[in-house]
Amino acid sequence: MIPLILYILIFATAFFVVTRIQGASASDYTSLKTVTFGDESAVRPNRAAGVISVLTLFLLWGMFTGSALIPRFLHAPAPFEGQTSFTYSAEANGERDDATVTFIVHPRAEDPDPVEVEPGDGFAKNDTATVAQWRSALVRVDSNDDITKSDGAVVVAINGEPIKRGGTVEVDGGEVTLSDKGTPNFVPSKGWQMQPLYLPSPETVWSRTLKIAKEGFRDFSLWEHLGYSLFRVVVGFFFGALIGIPLGYAMGLSNWFRGWFDPIVEFMRPVPPLALIPLVIIWFGIGESGKIILLFLAALWIMAIAARSGVSGVNISKVHAAYSLGASKWQLMRHVIIPNSLPEIFTGARVAMGVCWGTVVAAELVAASQGAGMMIMTAAKFQNTDIVIMGIILIGVIGFGIDMLMRYAERLLVPWKGKA
Repeated sequence: MIPLILYILIFATAFFVVTRIQGASASDYTSLKTVTFGDESAVRPNRAAGVISVLTLFLLWGMFTGSALIPRFLHAPAPFEGQTSFTYSAEANGERDDATVTFIVHPRAEDPDPVEVEPGDGFAKNDTATVAQWRSALVRVDSNDDITKSDGAVVVAINGEPIKRGGTVEVDGGEVTLSDKGTPNFVPSKGWQMQPLYLPSPETVWSRTLKIAKEGFRDFSLWEHLGYSLFRVVVGFFFGALIGIPLGYAMGLSNWFRGWFDPIVEFMRPVPPLALIPLVIIWFGIGESGKIILLFLAALWIMAIAARSGVSGVNISKVHAAYSLGASKWQLMRHVIIPNSLPEIFTGARVAMGVCWGTVVAAELVAASQGAGMMIMTAAKFQNTDIVIMGIILIGVIGFGIDMLMRYAERLLVPWKGKA
């Protein structure tokens, strides 16, 4: 919740500052023209907003993981680390005595020895213990006492504050809760930072990336894993487009084809590709063909709907104009239908490619020994979160790169997009 609030605040601040600066300096026609809803050609990405957006995500990542790449004063409150103590009061046989428990709170990767303390006088004796950050520890305070719990000793206060079973008392560096059996449970302060198990720091992910790039992962290099995933996505998308685009054109131009295939396409469109994995395994086995067919099915329906929508959205006045000039059906298809449907097809292709990249992780669950998805799933089994995040980032970067190439191709091949 706190990262989300910070993100919204940074977004609002950046929007106010950047728009004021750019608004004060902008004087060209492009910056001053009126943007109408639906005119995508009038909207261009604000480069400053894009850079600030990426830096904001990196900043929040570093803040809540204690990254050394950002100044310490920007770090979110860290979990408690070091030495702390609390005093418990025990009553037994009408007597009351106090003793101190000294704790060493340490990072998970370390295992320090408890400090040595004098046991003290009285029937309650001083204790020591260690606990890792983000963990808790039950303290059998009576284990070295002269009068134990089985003899009737009961913990009645922590740091002088009365406590009952199930109650909690704040202490330096954390809190102490008395369990249902009367045993103190010390929980160190967790701060706001994420556990490395759940979210490692950026430099940890980067160092693991360099290591895998140098040494490989599961007998294959990093580039081989990414290459296999890219190959599967491209082949699956290619065949999905190869069949989906003609199918969409047929549905957009023929009442019969529309009536025949529309129920099939609309039925399969909301079915997630992950739900098809069992059938793909049963029908096509666990080999390479099964993975590619799953990606093919992920792209097929999207491309069919995009082509159908592109054909249906052609301005009817252009069709009438072509017919009035004596165009044949083939000329109408070549010079009117296809050019005017290409913007929708390119949009569908970008969506389909994104879905294929999202599906490749699931596709490589099917007995894959190579691929970025296999890396992610194998790392997840062993709680190697840094490898999981590395794989996600690499898949996202490659997918973004492909999307940028498709945008560039669209600008070259469909320069009339957004124009009448």
